[in-house]
Amino acid sequence: MNPALDLFVPGVVYLDIIFTGLRELPSPGAEVWAPGMGSCPGGIANLAVASARLGLRTGLGTALATDAYGDFCAHILRDQEGIDLSSSRRLAEGHSPVTVSLAYQRDRSMITHGHPLPVGPHGLVGSLPSARAASVSLSKGPLPWVAQARANGTLVFADVGWDDTAQWPVEALEVLSDCHAFLPNAVEAMQYTRAASPAEAVRRLSGLVPVVVVTQGSDGALAVDATTGESVVAPGVRLEALDPTGAGDVFTAGFVLGTLRGWPLDQRLAFANLIAALSVQHFGGSLSAPGWGDIADWWRSARLSATRHHADSSEALLAARYGFLDDVIPQGEQRSVRRATATIARLSDAGDQR
Repeated sequence: MNPALDLFVPGVVYLDIIFTGLRELPSPGAEVWAPGMGSCPGGIANLAVASARLGLRTGLGTALATDAYGDFCAHILRDQEGIDLSSSRRLAEGHSPVTVSLAYQRDRSMITHGHPLPVGPHGLVGSLPSARAASVSLSKGPLPWVAQARANGTLVFADVGWDDTAQWPVEALEVLSDCHAFLPNAVEAMQYTRAASPAEAVRRLSGLVPVVVVTQGSDGALAVDATTGESVVAPGVRLEALDPTGAGDVFTAGFVLGTLRGWPLDQRLAFANLIAALSVQHFGGSLSAPGWGDIADWWRSARLSATRHHADSSEALLAARYGFLDDVIPQGEQRSVRRATATIARLSDAGDQR
């Protein structure tokens, strides 16, 4: 039986409010002016939206408050992005968690406010839907649904968050035995493995899970796939960055897509690097994710640039690396995607962009 979903994504959704164009961060007692502002669903919504925009049938397991912020997030996720919320629930008590992000000098600082959800540690999953793949963010506690997903034939893609206790306990990695892939960033990978380099961290993690990917931001990613014997170091795609929020989730969405389609490891990494780079050209986490129209536009520009340079130029080498896009970009006009705007409303007034 064909699973109902391509990807099931459980986790917490935040309302993200993003300020951009800051010349400096505010000092105590001072006020600074932000030329740009946007609002959009954040947290696990970053991965869900990025996956849906690639055409993956995406389901989200979360708890949304019944306040105005929760209504806004539910509308964007369900009605605008086409994400299945049948595994989610609405909570009358409490309020939506909020993150304010300050995008500054190609990085960001964040302030978050929220309360623990009154649904228990596994309440965001509920009954596990039928899905080809699922994502999980590792934690110190047990995650019994991950073993259930593996038993059902679901490929589980894991990441891990920042440990503000600075303990980085290796026990948090025990659930990897039920996962298909692990995608930490370089700092996380080195901290958990006590490794001196990303490459050493990949080697140490490769015995814990079939596929290990360590991301390095604009420097690209490196990975080992024990199921095929492939080992790849993939350079990043350098594009002008506005806001890096959500780029790691966009990377994961691209890697999941490539895995479900059976692409070689080098193509999975190249594609994930590309769409992560495209996402940082816009502000906001979830709504910065590119659609196929954005990818097609970049590919046309990259091919044209390659024809204007000699065969061993960086432009020509880039086009050669991404030649597989001719076979994977859907034919015909692609649906428009919406970007984050300053308005928090039930109906988005963002302009359509390809």
